[in-house]
Amino acid sequence: MKNTFHLPCLAFASVVASLFVVSCKSAAANPEAVGTVAWGRDYDSALSSAKKTGKPVFLLFQEVPGCAGCRQFGRDVLSDPGVVKAIQENFIPLLIPNNRPGKDAEILAHFDEPAFNYQVVRFLDADGHDLIPRKDHVWNAVELSQRMKDALKKAGRDFVASRSVKQVAIAQYCFWEGEMKIGAIEGVARTEAGFLDGNEVTLVDFDPETISAEDLTKKAEAAGVATRIYSSLDGYQKAPASDQKKQLQGTKYAKLALTPEQATKVNAFVRTAPERLAEFLEK
Repeated sequence: MKNTFHLPCLAFASVVASLFVVSCKSAAANPEAVGTVAWGRDYDSALSSAKKTGKPVFLLFQEVPGCAGCRQFGRDVLSDPGVVKAIQENFIPLLIPNNRPGKDAEILAHFDEPAFNYQVVRFLDADGHDLIPRKDHVWNAVELSQRMKDALKKAGRDFVASRSVKQVAIAQYCFWEGEMKIGAIEGVARTEAGFLDGNEVTLVDFDPETISAEDLTKKAEAAGVATRIYSSLDGYQKAPASDQKKQLQGTKYAKLALTPEQATKVNAFVRTAPERLAEFLEK
């Protein structure tokens, strides 16, 4: 992104960022671009905490309030309950806005990060050194989770898995239909359209206490949207936004601030059983 049109927003961004409170209770009030993680805002304090706990620092450079892409990352990835818990239980979360002056700008310069940029996550040891090489364009939960695991491995720590859901990718001839039909299955929490091994796939988060992987596969096959099941997601790529939740697009519900879980179910039923939408929108 270019910084030519962001300068008028700088004062507002500073005000918004100054309202951050480092506590889980206030995380829900975060700007959309940073999700619901309980962020720390002081670099030196984060390193001190890392030394005391042995946890690496999860350092997010983000534009705040943020462009559409930044807000989507905050909404879809950094507000995912499993991702949030994984960050908070395994790391010291630290946020440095990339569009603020003062101390934030100093930290930005120290790491040679560009201003007014899309999100970048770096994983630091207690001395402020990168545990794994910096990487850009890691903008989905699957890739981010893998980098978290890589950073923890480098730090000699085990990954504490905190999400109760399991994840598979199901291949089909059309992920538009895949998201719709698989999202309608009870026990499926979230879906995402993507690509894997040359196939269109639906990435599925499901609750194993509600539906087993075997039953999920059988129901997807019965619905005609399962030609192959992947439990390993190496090489997965998220499809463009224009291909996500295709049934939801163009409806009045697309303008609502839906959680990923709500969007999955509304996408599944908005064209086929709209009378069911209330039970998901009221949650």
